[in-house]
Amino acid sequence: MSLINKMLQDLDARSSGAAASQGGSSAVRPVTAAVRPMPRMLLILAAVAGIVIFVVAAIFAWRALTRPSPSSLSASAKAAAPAVVAPAPAAVVAPPSIAATPPAAAPPEAPAPAPVQAPPIPSAEAKTAPVGIAPSEAPAKSRSAEKRRIETPLRASPALVRSTIGEKEEARLRGDAGLSKVQQAENEYRRGLSAMQEGRVHDAIARFEQTLANNPRHEAARQTLIGLLIENQRGDEAMQHMQQALALDPAQAQMAMLLARLQMERNGPAIDTLQRTLPHAAANADFRAFLAGALQREQRHAEAVEHYQAALRLQAGNSVWWMGLGISLQALKRNAEARTAFNEAKTGGRLSPELQTFVERKLQQLPN
Repeated sequence: MSLINKMLQDLDARSSGAAASQGGSSAVRPVTAAVRPMPRMLLILAAVAGIVIFVVAAIFAWRALTRPSPSSLSASAKAAAPAVVAPAPAAVVAPPSIAATPPAAAPPEAPAPAPVQAPPIPSAEAKTAPVGIAPSEAPAKSRSAEKRRIETPLRASPALVRSTIGEKEEARLRGDAGLSKVQQAENEYRRGLSAMQEGRVHDAIARFEQTLANNPRHEAARQTLIGLLIENQRGDEAMQHMQQALALDPAQAQMAMLLARLQMERNGPAIDTLQRTLPHAAANADFRAFLAGALQREQRHAEAVEHYQAALRLQAGNSVWWMGLGISLQALKRNAEARTAFNEAKTGGRLSPELQTFVERKLQQLPN
């Protein structure tokens, strides 16, 4: 439970300075999330911009090199003109030959003269015509092919990435298919730790949640998940996981204390949470003092005195607990006992300067 201990200690350290102004009650402050910079996005944007600039420059350079010259265009136009006029005489001569032939003989002899062969006469000119046209058509086709060749990988890259991720996920599922739920949970937990070390917080959270789905009693995964959720200001989700943990095992005193602290921030049922765990933590001095502070916060001083005294019987040298006991005794008008408790807190030598000043002021307020 070292992680839970650390989170409680951090919260206690933040709230100890405000005990005086709160009448001895613990001031609860929300845990702030660590914001991680994302330099990878800048690198990706820079790379994409470089590729786009390169592609545009290549297209313009290709157009400049393959643009046909004006002389070639004029030559092609001159060469193309006779090619259009030359077939006209052939078309005029062909009908008389067909008309002069008797109707009976026309069908067998019509294919023989092969009027279709007349157009090859201007073949020299016809061959010249495409020469002027080819340079304008070929570059257009080559440019479109080049553009398709360059753009296709760019368009396909996200799908390729998704395909790669999908293949890895399928391979992972196939590898875990024959394992038990406990073994699958352990594998997911290790993947979650790797994702957390690489800074992929959302992936890590998903992995730890899957771990708990396979094995709800995986305490290491639950504690790590709760810590990540609190750091990322997802306290409500963290509280749900803590409630699930306590439902499985209500004897987790530190888990109950952490849940109660978050519930106090939201004016929730913190005391109810602690009292459900109390039968399993009656001999835990820290737990009894924490419950006493929660009761004192709700002005339930008689119950707070009972739990402070129980905590001090288990660990008598805690000056903060003596101070808390003195506050509740003073509220109950048990001034003599309150003075004794404040003196114990003052002479214990473990109070911060602010709390030391607070205790001295309380002693001055008590009647002699």
